[in-house]
Amino acid sequence: MEIEISSCEHLMYVSEIQQEMYDSAQRRGTGIAKRSIEYLSKKISEGNAVVATENGEWVGFCYIETWSHGKFVANSGLIVSPKFRNGGVATQIKQKVFQLSRDKYPDAKVFGLTTGLAVMKINSDLGYKPVIYSELTQDEEFWNGCKNCVNYEILMMKERKNCLCTAMLFVPENDKKKEEVVNNLPENKYDVMIQKKIDEFHATINNNKKSPDEKESHLSV
Repeated sequence: MEIEISSCEHLMYVSEIQQEMYDSAQRRGTGIAKRSIEYLSKKISEGNAVVATENGEWVGFCYIETWSHGKFVANSGLIVSPKFRNGGVATQIKQKVFQLSRDKYPDAKVFGLTTGLAVMKINSDLGYKPVIYSELTQDEEFWNGCKNCVNYEILMMKERKNCLCTAMLFVPENDKKKEEVVNNLPENKYDVMIQKKIDEFHATINNNKKSPDEKESHLSV
């Protein structure tokens, strides 16, 4: 199986992808907002998506959207062909599209709205945290995209403060702070000291293996 950043070569799968996104939402009775062929084709041709294939067959898909002038990025429309589900494909695709988002927009906050427990688990493993809706982009165009979702009425009744989807957010600054904390942990300094003691111990062992003459010669230097 190949998991690649999208290109025009993948446009041949766009109809199947759109149909499966729609069918999946209908089966679950919860939302994946419907996207047009034109919209998905643009994402694919611009390299703002990830497509998984195997022997010329479409396997899975996810795309990137940017909001609030690039301050927020969403990995949207994660879908796996029914034939290839329950094999870890979704996790691999999500990891790939998350890295693509970080490479293209390193300072942007990455967020997602999902009703799927499996996606929540994947997001959590990538460093996302559950948040309230007010911490997400307030870009009107983003929320307008929810109009095609079966839960849109619920969202509006709740004044966009919550819905059936769980909001999750990855903040780059938090990730950098985490790295700084890890690098400055006392345990790390302790590890250096322990390694020094180990090196000294090995040096002593090696020294004791020498003949008495060699030891005396060494000590007299």
